[in-house]
Amino acid sequence: MNPANLFDLETNTTNLAAGETLFKVGDAPDGMYVLLEGAMDVIIGETVVEHSVRGAILGELAIIDHSPRVATIVAREASRLAKIDQRRFTFLIQQNPFFATHVMKVLADRLRRMDQLVEKAKLQ
Repeated sequence: MNPANLFDLETNTTNLAAGETLFKVGDAPDGMYVLLEGAMDVIIGETVVEHSVRGAILGELAIIDHSPRVATIVAREASRLAKIDQRRFTFLIQQNPFFATHVMKVLADRLRRMDQLVEKAKLQ
């Protein structure tokens, strides 16, 4: 199941045009997002570390540890996202085990990818 399916009926969405920034490094956390339509780039420094498509979870670290944003997210094309604040996040992980395990999988995958980037940079 794609997490975007949980929000098929969402009417209060965040809409971005191509090139618009969802958030940037250092911004205060205000929730996380699920990409419903479009495509987004996750940028750390000058490097695009992820191309996100429908179902991608963005900004999950900030909702978990309430820390400033560690990446910049820019729309590659017109995009529509569901915003999830702390209250809604807590409800979702309590009521939908799939969502909770999916968020953990996303975190684990990103950690592995960042480890690979660090190792690759050490070899250069």
